[in-house]
Amino acid sequence: MTLAYIIIATAAGGALSVLIAATLTVGLLGRVVRNLVSLSAGVLLATSLLHVLPEAFEHAVAGAAEASAAGHHRPTPATLFATLLAGLLFFWLLEKAELYRHMHHHEGDGHDHHHHFDAQQAGRGGLAVLVGDGVHNFCDGVIIAAAFLANPTLGFVTALAVAMHEIPQEAGDYIVLLNAGLSRTRALAYNLLSGAAAVIGGVLGYYLVGPFEYLLPYLLVAASSSFIYVAVADLLPQLQKRLSWRETAAQVAWLLAGLGLILLARELLHRSGH
Repeated sequence: MTLAYIIIATAAGGALSVLIAATLTVGLLGRVVRNLVSLSAGVLLATSLLHVLPEAFEHAVAGAAEASAAGHHRPTPATLFATLLAGLLFFWLLEKAELYRHMHHHEGDGHDHHHHFDAQQAGRGGLAVLVGDGVHNFCDGVIIAAAFLANPTLGFVTALAVAMHEIPQEAGDYIVLLNAGLSRTRALAYNLLSGAAAVIGGVLGYYLVGPFEYLLPYLLVAASSSFIYVAVADLLPQLQKRLSWRETAAQVAWLLAGLGLILLARELLHRSGH
């Protein structure tokens, strides 16, 4: 059943983003992406700092005796925080190599990009977007698998966080590909193809992580580093542009809505017995 949950959860974000992209106009989609960037920042920060990291430390404490008995290294706060630091540096290096893209920038997003920005971002035939998103989505799939293996509630909350982030990410990529000259059908197909990498990551994560349960605290911390990096390095800087007080209030409201969404989802899952 856990594997079925992982497959459904990893497929949901990509499918939902493609559905939204297919039904909305580019202008309306651009405005939706701007609002969802704020929402995603709140969702990722709440998930990583209020749920995934605490679960990693609780799992480390609960499994300390088993790890010692089996001769494995016992996770300590120092090693877990070292893993968090290493994760942040790792995702930074991946992004510098253009292998961990989380595209929300596009022409007309209010950041004064030049006219050929989208074509430049898309690269030849959208290859840069496809490869970067594929690696990103694969990592998300592994993260979701690790979360479900640690705790079903954590798995659902993490899947929700990934899905909420996937929607503006994939929609932003879709806008870039359209403005680069690709047809709607081809741009949507690219999004579906990159989204399939999440399912592959989830399935592989289930089979590869399962036998090594003592590594789960480290994997959960690595998942947190991914969420924190995307929120702090990509999403929050986009919200730093000087805006009117109404626009700023809207950004804060969407960010708080993201925090509230994760808290509400966790509470409902606890009550339902997951």
